[in-house]
Amino acid sequence: MATAEECREAFEKLTARLSELDPKDRDAFFSGRSFSCHVTDLNVTFVTRFGAQGAEPVQEAAPGDPPADVRLTALSDVVLELADDLGAFPRAWLSGRVKVHASMRDLLRLRKLL
Repeated sequence: MATAEECREAFEKLTARLSELDPKDRDAFFSGRSFSCHVTDLNVTFVTRFGAQGAEPVQEAAPGDPPADVRLTALSDVVLELADDLGAFPRAWLSGRVKVHASMRDLLRLRKLL
C-alpha cells in the first residue's frame, strides 16, 4: 500500500500529462473543469482544477467540498501504476480497478486522450 503523499504525487503526475497538451486543445477539453482522485484504501481525496495555465496544484479535498467534475476512484497501488504508465488506464478501467465518474461529455473528451 502506498502512502498518501505518494498518491498525491502520482495524481500530480497524471494531471501534469494533461497540462502538457497543446494549450488550445487543453483549454477546449478541460478549462474550468475539476478533477479528483479518491484513494479508497487510504480514504483520502485529492483535487485540482484546470485553468488557462494548466492544472492548479493538487491538494487534499476538504470535508464538504463539492464533487469534482471528473472523479477517479482506485486503490493506492493502482493510482501509482496509472501515473507510471498511462497505457495501464484502459486495462485498469475495464477490469474495474479504477472507476471514473464524469459527465458523458467529459468521458468522451478523456477517451480521445487514451
